[in-house]
Amino acid sequence: MHNVLSTGTVLTGNLVTQDDIRIDGVIEGNIISQGKIIIGNNGHVSGDVECQNLDLLGKVSGNVLCEDTIILRVTANLIGDITTQIIEIEPGARFTGSCKMKS
Repeated sequence: MHNVLSTGTVLTGNLVTQDDIRIDGVIEGNIISQGKIIIGNNGHVSGDVECQNLDLLGKVSGNVLCEDTIILRVTANLIGDITTQIIEIEPGARFTGSCKMKS
């Protein structure tokens, strides 16, 4: 079971969830999830992201702390620093920042 923030929805403020979430709208604030976050092509997050796994197709402007795996898909645009265990970057994805790998 997962939550969905659909296209056309704008959330201003922090979002905290224990479940997976898919974001196709806009979040202006931080996200903390105990599960997986999928940010779709139209999704945009302006804030920091903490999660177990992140699958990014849209845009994030903020730092990302990922406990396990982050995947930057071809359409992804991430401006911020990453801390993660595993990172996958598809050709064409855009990443501006630094990456620190956990041991």
